[in-house]
Amino acid sequence: MPSAPSGQSPSDRRRAKESRRAGEFPPAPEPLAVPVFDSHTHLDLTIQEAGVTGEGDPIDVLIAAAAKSGIDRLMQVGVDVDSSRWGADLADRNDAVLAAVALHPNEAPRLSDLDEALRRIEALAARPRVRGVGETGLDTFRTGEEGRAAQEESFRAHIAIAKRHGKALIIHDRDAHADVLRVLDSEGAPDRVVLHCFSGDAEFAAACVRRGYYLSFAGTVTFASAANLREAAAITPPEQMMVETDAPYLTPTPYRGRPNASYLIPITMRALADASGTDLDTLCATISANGDEVFGPWS
Repeated sequence: MPSAPSGQSPSDRRRAKESRRAGEFPPAPEPLAVPVFDSHTHLDLTIQEAGVTGEGDPIDVLIAAAAKSGIDRLMQVGVDVDSSRWGADLADRNDAVLAAVALHPNEAPRLSDLDEALRRIEALAARPRVRGVGETGLDTFRTGEEGRAAQEESFRAHIAIAKRHGKALIIHDRDAHADVLRVLDSEGAPDRVVLHCFSGDAEFAAACVRRGYYLSFAGTVTFASAANLREAAAITPPEQMMVETDAPYLTPTPYRGRPNASYLIPITMRALADASGTDLDTLCATISANGDEVFGPWS
């Protein structure tokens, strides 16, 4: 999830974008013939910021639209205690959704009682349909020096929670590649680690691949300025690759600036297939299998 400008909380930033995002969903792309899953989405924020067109429950509308595009499963990701609880509850009642729970790295330094918030996250992590701890990690783009100690403390605590509960670790890494690896190496990474919205170059991708991590690519891989991401995708084994939206953010080209949702993943998948030189259907099948390997069965 993108981070808030300095001095603004993520929730303030989200509200500021509501008027621009609302009602601007792009048209549906050509569906995928072989289904894949969205490894990282924020259904709650998509509804809050962009609204949903169509009749019925907004969650059902988003899930149905995704299914029509060949996106058969979703990982709903929390960024604070409330959104994490919301996602865990949603996963309990919807077979197409699993949940991940965490304190976003830019939220951690703002909390008056980080320890209590972490205790609540750990309680949620114990629930059976919570399969990920994240998004956690480090962000030196939005958090200044004064908040980085709390951010790293929170990251280390989330690593421990993931290991205690046998859940995948989902990492937010913004301008902090070396420090993310430093912390993971010093703590000892969980068995399954996902680099959400992978933002590094081929060299960083190779370092992550060597460690056995999964690289999840978002709509940014379609941006004209993102040659580094396409180079990273080209050296990432399909068996260590995932695809995501980070909805409602990071909408793929040619729809940048409009709200994102899981139904748009076919655009990103076709860009990944081109970048990696892999047949689209084969890559979809491999990524789909990666989801079961990392998060377990959805139903």
